[in-house]
Amino acid sequence: MTAAGYSRVGPARHEFSRGCARPVPVEPGHRQEQYAVRCEWGPTGARAVRADYAVVVDVLSFSTTVACAVDRGAWVYPFRWRDDRAEAFADERGARLGVGRLEAREQVGEISLSPGSMSALHPGERVVLPSPNGSTISHALLENGATVLAGSLRNTTAVAEWLAPRLAGGATLVVVPAGERWPDGSLRPAAEDLWGAGAILQALVERGTSGLSPEARLAAAAYAEVAPRIAQELHECASGVELTERGFGSDVRIAAGKDESPAVPVLTDGAFVDVN
Repeated sequence: MTAAGYSRVGPARHEFSRGCARPVPVEPGHRQEQYAVRCEWGPTGARAVRADYAVVVDVLSFSTTVACAVDRGAWVYPFRWRDDRAEAFADERGARLGVGRLEAREQVGEISLSPGSMSALHPGERVVLPSPNGSTISHALLENGATVLAGSLRNTTAVAEWLAPRLAGGATLVVVPAGERWPDGSLRPAAEDLWGAGAILQALVERGTSGLSPEARLAAAAYAEVAPRIAQELHECASGVELTERGFGSDVRIAAGKDESPAVPVLTDGAFVDVN
């Protein structure tokens, strides 16, 4: 466990990923229902705030990795944790099961939540990605009835352009920055996920979207403040430092590739596929 809480390079199975499934009371005001565009943190927020469309944002891990995979024509199945159930799930779908970042680095050809590990995928290949944050949030949003997208800095514009006409037609949206976890399991809001969420929200505003909640406006403003130097900020934030110190600086560089991906990953029949 690192000073940043949940280690991004360790195994994907954590007990808090199960605990997030417990229903929690939500005050009506916390649902942001008076706004068309909403923003809330982590797995608990994903279950608390409903909308027609939802974007999970995990910039230095899950959603960037999903974008890289679907760029190559792969299908990505999110799974909450990595254990025997994940292995059986992958076998049933003829899919490769992702491992931890360190395991993938030590075993040539393995895939993981490292975006760089997606470079060898082929069109039509199926991948199961266990993730205590990104996958758990994706399932929570799906269970709330939303159409779920994976958004990151790499595919900001593509996601915004796909969503904008739907929001103009009256649909609602929630953007969910994943955040991280402290050793006690509590949420650590992560700067990179706030920026990633804000980048998408700002891109939507530029395309005529209105009706943002204060929480959504805060995320957009946070991104606007760092946009001119986003790559530097991503390397210098706590999670970026953690990855770089553990030998995964290339993942930070990939995550900082603003709009390098045209992918719009939408969760369809259990897997993220590119609908663009």
